[in-house]
Amino acid sequence: MTQRMILNETAWFGAGALRHLPEEVQRRGMRKALIVTDKALVAAGALKRVTDLLAQHQLDWAVYDEVVPNPTIRVVQQGVAVFRESGADYLIAIGGGSPQDTSKAIGIIINNPEFEDVRSLEGVSPTRHPCVPIIAIPTTAGTAAEVTINYVITDEENRRKFVCVDPHDIPKVAIIDAEMMASMPASLKAATGIDALTHAIEGYITRGAWTLTDMLHLKAIEIISQSLRESVAGNIEAVEQMALGQYVAGMGFSYV
Repeated sequence: MTQRMILNETAWFGAGALRHLPEEVQRRGMRKALIVTDKALVAAGALKRVTDLLAQHQLDWAVYDEVVPNPTIRVVQQGVAVFRESGADYLIAIGGGSPQDTSKAIGIIINNPEFEDVRSLEGVSPTRHPCVPIIAIPTTAGTAAEVTINYVITDEENRRKFVCVDPHDIPKVAIIDAEMMASMPASLKAATGIDALTHAIEGYITRGAWTLTDMLHLKAIEIISQSLRESVAGNIEAVEQMALGQYVAGMGFSYV
């Protein structure tokens, strides 16, 4: 039996890692970003931190901030239209799972227009081309969407969610900067931390687990269990460890 793992081309970790964003853009020759985020993160200043950095390096961008929790088909369709109109050639996803999932769906449809019907992406999608390059900047430590090959879309018309699994959707770059997560309220740190722990436990006990995923999930459980309480209390070093722990869990649970 063969196994395969697909990870980011590059991942940066640690407080202050955001400063590496411009070099990742420039060395790939990318010209203009569509930044995908939500209005709460705009209000919290997360978007400004990114755009200030892009501006310092004369890098161009447009913004799509209409993402909602549990992103809908309509949100994805609007994002596809905005991307096409903007002249962007890559995506920056700022946020938790919702902006990152939205970016994955947008990027897949742009490079695989035969999947314009978002519902056609459900399940293991037989897309032929990698999605538009994504740079993922998570602001929560829970979903690990920056390193997984999965995303979830809400079908409001049929009152259901559907899961899309596609190795073509993984972000090229992940920037896991604890400073981008530090402003999370304690309740959100707790909820997303338990989410990450659950991912690690489920990934370890599932029938599809194998040697490498066991290593990742056990280490993730260790890191999260040692860091979650202090993270909720506001310790920035613990937030940094939670960011790492949820990423390690995400490395594993896509492949079980």
